Amino acid sequence: MQELKGGQTGPGGEEPGIEDADVGDRNARSGRLTVTVFLKTGITRCVVRYTSRSDGKMATTTITTTTKGLTTEETDTTNSAALSTMAASLALNNRVYSLDDFETVATVGTGTFGRVFLVKDKKTRDFFALKAMKIPDVIRLKQEQHVHNEKEVLTEVNHPFLIRLFWTHHDERFLYMLIDYVPGGELFSYLRNRGRFSNSTGLFYSAEIVCAIEYLHSKEIVYRDLKPENILLDREGHIRLTDFGFAKKLSDRTWTLCGTPEYLAPEVIQSKGHGRAVDWWALGVLIFEMLSGYPPFFDDNPFGIYQKILAGKLEFPRHLDFYVKDLIKKFLVIDRARRLGNMKLSLDVLYIRQNGADDVKKHRWFKTIDWDAVPNRKLKPPIVPKVSHEGDTSNFEDYPEDEWKKESPVSPKDLEIFKNF
Repeated sequence: MQELKGGQTGPGGEEPGIEDADVGDRNARSGRLTVTVFLKTGITRCVVRYTSRSDGKMATTTITTTTKGLTTEETDTTNSAALSTMAASLALNNRVYSLDDFETVATVGTGTFGRVFLVKDKKTRDFFALKAMKIPDVIRLKQEQHVHNEKEVLTEVNHPFLIRLFWTHHDERFLYMLIDYVPGGELFSYLRNRGRFSNSTGLFYSAEIVCAIEYLHSKEIVYRDLKPENILLDREGHIRLTDFGFAKKLSDRTWTLCGTPEYLAPEVIQSKGHGRAVDWWALGVLIFEMLSGYPPFFDDNPFGIYQKILAGKLEFPRHLDFYVKDLIKKFLVIDRARRLGNMKLSLDVLYIRQNGADDVKKHRWFKTIDWDAVPNRKLKPPIVPKVSHEGDTSNFEDYPEDEWKKESPVSPKDLEIFKNF
């Protein structure tokens, strides 16, 4: 799919450009840790308090597990698992890394101004993905704010269906982001190889994506780049959303013209200002593409795609399930106030936001889904990637290891833009 290049500057003063940023940040340098464990009414809650060396402020992390209805032995096992998870999370998120800590294994992805490496921690032998972006290209393409947006978003989120960020760094040439390595590869690859997914396969991925979007929206974050290429599969087959270069923390609306043409909502194309409703539109496009093998609006050039999106005419393949067609229609509504997931009730001149993701979950297509089980990764994945070991790269394309690192240093003035990165 072609990436959108260009647009208008909106009332918010946002600069458009090639929207393909691959960066974020968490620079938590933790000092003393205090762990408090509460055991009450079948709930294990591990509260971790620590002082950051960077700003001296107290921070708190909470991990909660349910032990209700379990035997004493099962409860002890669950409590131990919670503590182990907590310890592992803290060890990763609070370690101070350097580039010398890693051995580069292979390139597993490329972007507009950088690439993604599989790296191995020399100390722990764990594998990570390291995104490296050329600072001159970030500046030339006016992506500075989007780089900082991604840092802000990834620092805040923590969900089983989202990529995790462990550390960021910059030198005189590159911005670096250390994230999870997800060895199953892109959902796009599996869709391309199969042609299209069955109804049940599309239902599984849609359910996990709904939970991911619901979580982001609860944090007032709009993702803005849902597409098969940005959905990774872990070794068990569950999803992980990646590439938060378009993501943004919203207080109201934003006006940046950004995204992949086939997945743009009408309000983005029309520069009317947009919000979280664009993610539900994109989910409608994604479900159509997963079950049909092609997106609902396509053309040889972006402007042809935009015209078809604004016309809003849908032509479904005959094999699609009745209920999924109804769901897609409810997502692909031009009027965002009537779009499923963003529906609003009109009372005179007032608009009251309705139930958001709950409205989506109640749709008949999802009637077989146990929504409590989804975020706990209890649904059985329809595709289990072939992964021989944690550092397996066979599910990604091969990329030439060229001499892209030969980049001139940027000036101190330009580097100042990223001083907090």
